[in-house]
Amino acid sequence: MSEVRTVWRGHATLGEGPVWDARRGCLWFVDIKQQRVYRLIEGRDVDHWDAPAQVGWVLPAADGRLLAGLQTGIACFDPADGSFTPLHDPEPDLPGNRLNDATVAPDGIVWFGTMDDGEAQVTGRVHRFDGARVTTTAIPAVAITNGPGVSPDGRTLYHVDTLGGIIHAVPIEPDGTTGSPREFARIDPAHGWPDGVSVDSAGNVWLGLWGGWAARCYAPDGSLRAEVRMPAANITKVALGGPDLMTAYATSASKGLSEAERAAQPEAGNVFAFRVDIPGQAQVLARLG
Repeated sequence: MSEVRTVWRGHATLGEGPVWDARRGCLWFVDIKQQRVYRLIEGRDVDHWDAPAQVGWVLPAADGRLLAGLQTGIACFDPADGSFTPLHDPEPDLPGNRLNDATVAPDGIVWFGTMDDGEAQVTGRVHRFDGARVTTTAIPAVAITNGPGVSPDGRTLYHVDTLGGIIHAVPIEPDGTTGSPREFARIDPAHGWPDGVSVDSAGNVWLGLWGGWAARCYAPDGSLRAEVRMPAANITKVALGGPDLMTAYATSASKGLSEAERAAQPEAGNVFAFRVDIPGQAQVLARLG
């Protein structure tokens, strides 16, 4: 792995959801608590848009717009005019929940998780969006879902129970339902809390460690393949991008830091990059309509 460099110094409160957009040649990410969507093209100014609610992620969609995961549900986001058009609210009976993280599977299906915004109630579920409807999976509820990520063959979903400290591997059946979760990796709390994941082209799982000052890479068998030390404690997610898909972009957060901790972490909330030895998966656009 190459040396870590800072590519955005915006000091996000809760930076999250990095995703490479090959069509536009840019990195999208969000600041959940500031309700902002960012577009980064290295060497240029960073653009941003205000969202109408807390925004956990945006994903490039097949029709040229982006899907956005808001606290109020899935919406279409059009960067041309900054508009957000509501599509689906997966949990209208749980106003204390918000959408937290998501991924696009090789078949264009969007898998996303919800969580209790207070980070305490066990109300977070994993859902599946096929472009027309949302289906709730049978994966047991947790307080904070993270990930998910999907293997290159589309047969395994990696789901993170952040407070439980576990990454689960969940079979994806041919009909789109999910099988029984098994423990893929367990993170010692002394090393941080597992946050967002992404999966590279060889099936390795990249993980951000909240409070761990690091990003980790796990091999498909669950063994630790690599650890990259980072200049901030709260690393939220890693996305692989760039023209060759071999640049890792890591978002971070300053949320919850004391004044002393902020002084000791001048890079908290920034976006970092480093080179990897295995490329990410080629971009798949989210189904829509």
